Formats: sequence, structure tokens, C-alpha cells
Amino acid sequence: MLKEEVDVEVRGIGAGGSGIADLPDGRVVFVPRTTEGDRARIRVERIRPRWARGSLVEVLDPARSRVNPPCKKYTECGGCQLQHVSYEDQLTWKGRFITDALARIGGLRKVSTPEVVPSPSRLRYRNRVSFTLRRLSGGHVVAGFHALHRPAHIVDIDSECLLPHQKLSQTWSKLRAGWGKSAELLPSAGRIRMTLGLSGENGAEVDLVVEGGRSGWDGERLFKSVGAVRAIWHRPSENKSAGEERDRMILAGGGVLDAPTPTFAQVNDEAAELLRTHVIKCCTSALQSNEQVALPTLPIIDAYCGSGAYGSALASEGLSVVGIESDPSAVEQARASVRAKMAQHNKEFGRFEVQEGLVEDLLPTLLPAEVLVFNPPRSGLHEDVPAQILANAPRRILYVSCDPATLARDVKRLGDQYALDRLRAFDLFPQTAHVEAVAELTFRGVAQ
Repeated sequence: MLKEEVDVEVRGIGAGGSGIADLPDGRVVFVPRTTEGDRARIRVERIRPRWARGSLVEVLDPARSRVNPPCKKYTECGGCQLQHVSYEDQLTWKGRFITDALARIGGLRKVSTPEVVPSPSRLRYRNRVSFTLRRLSGGHVVAGFHALHRPAHIVDIDSECLLPHQKLSQTWSKLRAGWGKSAELLPSAGRIRMTLGLSGENGAEVDLVVEGGRSGWDGERLFKSVGAVRAIWHRPSENKSAGEERDRMILAGGGVLDAPTPTFAQVNDEAAELLRTHVIKCCTSALQSNEQVALPTLPIIDAYCGSGAYGSALASEGLSVVGIESDPSAVEQARASVRAKMAQHNKEFGRFEVQEGLVEDLLPTLLPAEVLVFNPPRSGLHEDVPAQILANAPRRILYVSCDPATLARDVKRLGDQYALDRLRAFDLFPQTAHVEAVAELTFRGVAQ
């Protein structure tokens, strides 16, 4: 059946954004660029004992939710997954991704599909974007994103991508025009990664980080040729290990800038602010529900606190917060943020203490807590953390998740001692299959 063309009825969308259908032999097949209700002709590209992957040949009868994707490169580029689905249906499916994971992995089969808060901007929302450049034989260069069905290949992208902020897209076009024939002004490597990010006050400027090639690359010629970036930094290939700093390029009008740190930050500022506001509201509501007149004596623990977006905001409300973060640069940023807020605050400021280290190492020493906030990486909680929670259980847990599967796994690890009270999702990545969820869990003790 490999490479055979068959007609299928698409019955759903999987968590990765591919349509789900059934082959004549009973195997499930995943087909990118299809949606529920499509009748489509597909080509079977890859077969496994219980499932297969296919590619879309032709939509024979389109679903009512299908729309024309706005991007010209959508059929070949692998960066987005859902541009062919109306935005309202994108939100519906993202809610289903969460409840499906909670049922299938977490064993919670009576959870209502959560509201998915839409992004204020559906396009041009990214404040940071990374491109890959490859040098091919004959001096040819391609630079853009990984291809849909051939991820080792790069789809050449100029200004076609509609997700980056307009200023980033314009800068990318100027960079492409200014790096010279065969990208001679970039480091001499077969593969280079370039990240453009908004910087400066209100994102008025753009910084460039170049990764790849050997140390000692002189980026001044590129800086002068492009003329559209505030500064350029270079991370040589030999400096890719965690904790090593990038080479600093002093190219900001003759001035000196601190090297950009690898601290995680959301790429959708507007939607991230909606998420942050919701988390803060949930924390304060959880404390108020205690019906205590005075502020609680137990702190709020902000685990995986990053640069302190949640902790500093809670401290601004007069609350006591302890953050945990393993990235030294993020710890430094969080502490600096607190100092700045304290200096400008005109009312009682609480406490935000940031401890540097791994959550699984520090959490047992900090519990108990009134509220425990988790915002872990995509891999979720370390395997030791659920047992640490159960040994000294906080009354409320707020789990901010970027992966429904690991959220469901971790909720299951907490067993019957915590009830999932509320669930809300936020669309930080329109046109893709990614979704952020906030799960509110309340301690109820061991089930009898």
C-alpha cells in the first residue's frame, strides 16, 4: 500500500494538527492539511503496524470549516499546521486536544472542553523567529523553515511568512539582500541558525543572533550591509553547550550591549499577557477563598519561575512568593525585575525571593505552601515532583502547561488526592497546533 493513492473520509484532527482517517485495511492514517469532514484523496507515505502517515493529493469534497490558507508556502512549509482551518474551529480543536489527552493519558473522562481564549492577533504576532540557512552545492543558498514532509530540507522563505511581526519580516528581507552572494558575509558553515527578535523600548528595534560556524567571525561587514538591526551576536558551533555565553559583537552604534540571554520568553506578547493576568487572578482568588482576613503566612511557590513574570506581579499585590529557577540568567533577570518594581511601587510590596536550582531539589525544602504554581518546560514535571507534592500537599496547584500530554500525565501522577476544578486554555500560537492550558487543582485528601 506504500505510495498508493486512496480516498478517505477525515474524521478528526490529532494533537499534532494532522487530519485523522482510516485506510481500507483498518489502519489509522494521519494526513497533514486535512480536517474533519473532508473527503480527500491521499498518498500513503509511511506504514507502521497500527498506523500510517499520508500526504494530501486532492480535496474531493471540502469540509465546511476548511478555508484557503493565507500563506503562499503553506503546502510545502512545515511551520504551521492549521491555516486551512477556520480560526473558530482551530480554537475548538485545541480545546479538544486538551480534554482528549486528559481522558486518554490522565484517565479523566468527564472533563468539559475548556474555553480557549483567542489571541488578539491571529497573524503577525511573533516577536521572535528563527530561520535555518543551508549552503548547497554550486554556491546556492536556501534559508527559511523546515519542509512539511521532508524536515531535513529547507523551504526558502523571504517575506511570505505571515507569523512574524511586520518589522521582523522586513528585517529578514533586508538581511537576505545584504548577506552577499552565497551568504559570504555570514559564518562559513554548511548550516546556520539565525534568530531575529524585537528589542529596545516597545520592541522598536531588532536584534540578530547567529548560531554556527567558528568563533572569531567578524560580523561588522554584515552589520553595515544590512543596516536594519540594533546589534548582532554570534554563537559559534563549539559554544552550543548549555551555560556557555555567545561571543559578543559590539555593533550597536559603537556602544556596548550585554549579550542576550537564552532565557525563555513567550513569542506572543498580547496573548501571553492574557495568560499571565489569568494566572495572577487565579492565585489571588485561591487565597481569598480561604476566608482569612489577614494575608496567609504560608508563601506562594512559583516553580520554574523564569524571569519572574508571575512572582513579581503577585508580590506587587502584597503577597509573599518564593520562586525556583535553574537558569542563572533568568534568576538574575527576576531579581532585577523585583528591585525595579519595588523602587517604583507606591504601595506595600510583598516579597519575591528567587532561589536558583532544580525544582526537584528545592521544592521539598520550601513546602508547605498556600498555592503552588508550576510553569514547566514541554517535558513537564520531573518524575520526583508529584511524590514531593503529595508528601506535603499545598491546598491549591496552578499548572500552566504548553503540552496537554505531559499535563495529563502529571495530573494522573497526583492520583485521587487532587481534584481538577477548572481548566482554561490560551491560544498563544494561532495557525499552529500548539496550545497553552491552565489547570486548577484542589487538594481533597486520599479517596476513601
